[in-house]
Amino acid sequence: MVRSSIVFLILLSLLAVAGLARQPESGISDAEAVELLYAITEERGQPALDAMQRIREQADKRFIAALIETQLMMVENSERVAHVETLEALSGQRFGRSWFEWRDWYATTDLEPPPGFTGWKGSIFARIDGGFRDFLYDGATSTIRVEEIVWGGVSVDGIPPLEQPPVLPAAEATGMLDGEPVFGLAVNGEARAYPLRIMDQHEMANDVIVGEPVSLAYCTLCGAGIAYRTAQPDGTVFDFGTSGLLYRSNKLMYDRQTRTLWNQLTGEPVLGELAGPSSGHPRIRLEVLPIVLTTWAEWLADHPETTVLDFDTGHERQYRPGTPYSEYFTSSGTWFSTPVDDDRLAEKDWIFAIEINGSPKAYPIDTVLAERAINDELGGVEIVIAGSGENIEVSGTDRNDVDFSYEAGGAARAYERDGHSFSSGPEPDTLRDEHGQVWAVTEDALIGPADQRLDRLPGHLAFWFGWSTFFPDTELYAGP
Repeated sequence: MVRSSIVFLILLSLLAVAGLARQPESGISDAEAVELLYAITEERGQPALDAMQRIREQADKRFIAALIETQLMMVENSERVAHVETLEALSGQRFGRSWFEWRDWYATTDLEPPPGFTGWKGSIFARIDGGFRDFLYDGATSTIRVEEIVWGGVSVDGIPPLEQPPVLPAAEATGMLDGEPVFGLAVNGEARAYPLRIMDQHEMANDVIVGEPVSLAYCTLCGAGIAYRTAQPDGTVFDFGTSGLLYRSNKLMYDRQTRTLWNQLTGEPVLGELAGPSSGHPRIRLEVLPIVLTTWAEWLADHPETTVLDFDTGHERQYRPGTPYSEYFTSSGTWFSTPVDDDRLAEKDWIFAIEINGSPKAYPIDTVLAERAINDELGGVEIVIAGSGENIEVSGTDRNDVDFSYEAGGAARAYERDGHSFSSGPEPDTLRDEHGQVWAVTEDALIGPADQRLDRLPGHLAFWFGWSTFFPDTELYAGP
């Protein structure tokens, strides 16, 4: 309580010094707005009721965000009633105590929160983990709606990232199963496999491959495993952790250098020191590296010299296929809702996602695997999407001894095609050009006759809802 009072006094002082104690149409000044924010959470009984009455009398819609945030915190029955009455009076909606419906509705509006909201939200989340204050503080530059940031159910780094994880040569990886899915990455001529049964439980691997710092950021909720080059032109090397926070059902990772929050799917800083042009930093977007999801057997056949993550990661885990998200992957629904509802595909249909020169496009993975070669043009670049193998099936028994099985996607790679037109080749990892000549599908490029080379382009798998949420203007491949 003392700490909250100190925070409140500091906020009032800052508002006054900055000349922000203006009087909006509602009659509640910015300074009073900060006071009311803390009153509805730090006070009980009559002070909280008085605060909600004041907000309701002034019809100040800025407080809708705060009231939704605190919906689950109301303890006293009188407070719960006043809370719902205030929300419904301000919004005109009738969702009662259905927190999820309030969240979904708010995401479709252009409402803004009251001043001091970010720091106030940080103080609430700090009751779970004090580290959340590092991310949610007043004055933090933001390119996203802080109101839509939600707690993902774990503390900061509660899902522990892997730090330069130990690897084994393929010959020593005796615990690997032929059909199990792996993320395959090749950097500077070295191939490395990241088993999904390890990544499912860590979601982040900060690694160095032949001197190149990379981070494999995996959002299990949106199905996207993305490899980023983390060394910046100015010499800064970012390494990332798991914030424990989500935005529109996507993992918010954070860099340990500035503790800025980043969008895992776009590779951009969204809240904190590095976010946005007003941060004083040049616009940052991490470079995406090509990655593929395939089976261990297929990856090993193509890369017999590969290394693979050791199951002895230094963490006490039972790395069983499908653990711990089998229930999520076998269901058709999501755990956290998003305001984007693009029904061109089912929410959790697998797609191969690619963006070129600001133009995003999605290719249903079933179509990629069926056609084997898709000739297309995107962002002014002629490309070919190469598919190989089948949709990978993961099966096993969950922690409740219930059998499960689900599809995890399949192998897709994108390349420049430079005027060529490709079709499926005579072998799984080959394509045939318009002259009948055979090209080899490799991690770096398509390699043709006389060592002709067409460079690989970065792309990755994702659930449809994850990609379309952050790229709502994405094209969707609909067939030849």
